[in-house]
Amino acid sequence: MNGVVLAGRILFAILFVMSGFNHLTRLSMMSGYAKSRGLPAPKLAVAGSGIVILAGGLMVALGIYADLGSLLLAAFLVSAAFLMHAFWRDKDPQARAMEQVQFSKDIALLGASLALFAFFSHAGSSLGLTITGPLFHIN
Repeated sequence: MNGVVLAGRILFAILFVMSGFNHLTRLSMMSGYAKSRGLPAPKLAVAGSGIVILAGGLMVALGIYADLGSLLLAAFLVSAAFLMHAFWRDKDPQARAMEQVQFSKDIALLGASLALFAFFSHAGSSLGLTITGPLFHIN
């Protein structure tokens, strides 16, 4: 069972680690998109979100306070969904459809992040193959 949980953690986290890396290495390009979506201080927002999702993804994958890592990812996903992918503001049908897909993806991943938070916090140190136990403990 521990191996399955480890594989799931890694597979889930890959998206965020890669995305965080891209936020930081493609800052100008991603800042342009953030600016086009009306985000204030787009470079700072992209860099900050890149650090958050890179850290959160690594925490989940490595099992270092994975519950906190899940919450970091959840915070990013809420803001990304409602600030970056607010499809209801788009007039162009094609842009609206693309943003709706991204919004839906973020909301689905938000649900997974919250479920992982509960899982990590509840399983505690009985969950094997982690570097640390959880920061939060829920029953």
